[in-house]
Amino acid sequence: MKNKHLISVVAFSIFSLLSLKAQEEELTITIDTLSNDVYMLTGRGGNIGIYVGEHNVFMIDDQFAYLSDKIKASISTITSKPISFLFNTHMHGDHSGGNANFNMEETTLVAHDNVRKRIQTRQKQNLEAEKISLDYYTRMLPEVTFSDDITFYDGEETIMAFHVHNAHTDGDAIIYFMNNNVLHMGDTYFAGRYPYIDLKSGGSVQGYINAHKKALMVIDGDTKIIPGHGRPSNKKELESYVALLEDIKAKVQTEIDAGKSLEEVKANSSLTGSYDATHGNGYIKPDAIRETFYKSLKK
Repeated sequence: MKNKHLISVVAFSIFSLLSLKAQEEELTITIDTLSNDVYMLTGRGGNIGIYVGEHNVFMIDDQFAYLSDKIKASISTITSKPISFLFNTHMHGDHSGGNANFNMEETTLVAHDNVRKRIQTRQKQNLEAEKISLDYYTRMLPEVTFSDDITFYDGEETIMAFHVHNAHTDGDAIIYFMNNNVLHMGDTYFAGRYPYIDLKSGGSVQGYINAHKKALMVIDGDTKIIPGHGRPSNKKELESYVALLEDIKAKVQTEIDAGKSLEEVKANSSLTGSYDATHGNGYIKPDAIRETFYKSLKK
């Protein structure tokens, strides 16, 4: 029996590796040119931002580790300059999973304080379980962190990164390229779909809405927005998204004030009915967004 079990485990592992390899080969990394110097790369996971400066490259997020070679190949079609800074907008693996593969000697990995703490906790478990090496563990961790904001200067460009509190998680940062007028919002913005608000990692509905409002204070009608997921966006679309979130929030809060239970709110499709057809077909379904709003507002 033991041998049969071992064979099945090995077979499953081989199948998983082959399946992963097939997914990698099938995936195409697409590139959107948003300005003279800023690009958005879309693959599997969070959208990547690439700024090509006078001498170096500033990269935002890096998706999953198994996609790193494909992402590097795509970046090489844009520029041959080295990546000087790699910025994590938050800690989720579809945005930071490739850290170790990109965090080379010439690259400095930057993130909010809480991002380092959360990645460190997760990767330490992998290290103790001997799933990763000490070198891999070290290169997964941000080397420079900040609490509220941090600014980078490159020639005529000023790159501002600022923390938004308890939005998608407790470590989110939004990055604004002032001269190019491009804003990368990470997962504080899911363009054209309901957002995933990670309540277990410090996210909240009100913090999420506040993040949008903070972004709207920075940008203008010509700003190109890179969302964490979805197509490139703009100020008008972001304003509409805020209105959507505030409408759902008000309706769910009314239900909470009336003493309705979580199951009743989840089952009440009228609370999100105005938006389900346009925003409810992504990862977060209508009943899931109603649940998220209920739990966050109730707490």
